[in-house]
Amino acid sequence: MKFAPKLERGRLLKRYKRFLADVSLEDGTELTIHCPNTGAMKNCLAPGEYCWFSTSDNPKRKYPNTWELATTPAGDIAGINSALANALVLEGIENQTISELQGYSSVRKEVRYGEERSRIDILLEEGARQCYVEVKSVTLAEEGGQGLFPDAVSERGRKHLRELMVMCALGHRAVLLYCVQHGGIDRVSPADEIDPLYGKVLREAAAAGVELIAYGADISPQEIVLRRSLPVIL
Repeated sequence: MKFAPKLERGRLLKRYKRFLADVSLEDGTELTIHCPNTGAMKNCLAPGEYCWFSTSDNPKRKYPNTWELATTPAGDIAGINSALANALVLEGIENQTISELQGYSSVRKEVRYGEERSRIDILLEEGARQCYVEVKSVTLAEEGGQGLFPDAVSERGRKHLRELMVMCALGHRAVLLYCVQHGGIDRVSPADEIDPLYGKVLREAAAAGVELIAYGADISPQEIVLRRSLPVIL
């Protein structure tokens, strides 16, 4: 996924009110931009370091600039726009990078399903075969390349796991795919210290047949692209 038009660069001053961030441009101008990540963004915020943002041509937007990439305290680049995760996975399916999700002729997005009124991120179909794919963006990294999810307590994440387990019980294929938008992560695990209940439900889902897959992205101010399969360690 290439960034077009080209991203602009600034230095992060602060993030606040969840959806806003202030950045300083090269000429000293300060700019308020939209933060498209509702999570805690733990270990992604490094005030004073470079960040990159896109610009919308929509005249109705109050904040036309969107924060896309951050430099982490460890010096890695992280893609903090969680809304890109689904598109990255779809691209990875189409270009056959995600080998586990090949062999389907139909790809649908945001299909309503389940007992808890959810929408599956991606529904793959081939004849009567159905594969339900829930995508989660991972940006929380600890020392040594360990990626964790979630970065805050996530009832929504637990709900999605319950829905996937029901699909397995009905005889369908169900996949939880961690889209790792962080250059310093080489494996993914549940963040038990942050949300122990999520970790418990994740392990129950794996035991019930939900497939756990993770793919890491190469990230630059020019593009983000999923490149490599990463292990999910429970």
